Amino acid sequence: MRRRIPPVLLLFVLVPLLVEGFWVFWPALQGFWLALTNWDGVSPPRFVGADNYARMLGDPVFHTAVTNTAIWLVLFGGLSAVGGLGLAVLLQKERRGVGVYRAALFVPVVFSLVATSLIWQVLYQPGGIFDSSPLADPDTALYAVLVPALWRQVGYVMVLYLAGLKGIDPGLYEAATLDGATAWQKFTHVTWPQLRSVNSVVLSVIVIDSLRSFDVVWSMTRGGPYHSSELLSTYMYSTAFQSLKLGYASALAVVIFVLAFGVIVTYLVRAFREN
Repeated sequence: MRRRIPPVLLLFVLVPLLVEGFWVFWPALQGFWLALTNWDGVSPPRFVGADNYARMLGDPVFHTAVTNTAIWLVLFGGLSAVGGLGLAVLLQKERRGVGVYRAALFVPVVFSLVATSLIWQVLYQPGGIFDSSPLADPDTALYAVLVPALWRQVGYVMVLYLAGLKGIDPGLYEAATLDGATAWQKFTHVTWPQLRSVNSVVLSVIVIDSLRSFDVVWSMTRGGPYHSSELLSTYMYSTAFQSLKLGYASALAVVIFVLAFGVIVTYLVRAFREN
């Protein structure tokens, strides 16, 4: 006999789905259409085809934003993954006081990104702890903004890896110890292969967070000075709500979506083939 689904369960599933579809999915689909138009947010959109995408080829700010986004993705993603995994391995064993360290490293995740930006702006001010103004230097602005973003992200990735490490069978480590494996061999032959599913989640989170990073950069530099810390997300926002070029901004949003979707799907396809 087919099991009857309770109406309450359907209600809890369908209502959030309808809300999500109306407020998220439908506007996202509209974004693909607006990317093919010239629209200032007031007058009716005028269809221009692929002109917005052709315009990107000759837009120097777009090229800068793409380069900075690539740097951000590599550094933000790589350092947060390595740092989060290292801290998770270091703090996975239950011992006295370890909970305090875990909580302390996770605290920045609880703060809003704007609050995090304000804290680091004070630290970067002349006379502050660092006694310098890296945000005002085009050569260091991007990397100065990257530090507070990493400060927050590492704790989040650490928690994801801690959850994965807790799911590894301790018998695997006992067998490796009996075989005379070193700590590094245990990590490479036991820990890392067992974290494959967690790696997929971490990669997805890192790529999405990297490409949609906005709050920290906008709060601290607004993409400056001279677009030196401009990311695709900040350029999209300024183009849409300051320049009122919503068609071009929608095309930038499509580029961000394609980049995130392409990286994640490519990795997942490779992972599934290996499995």
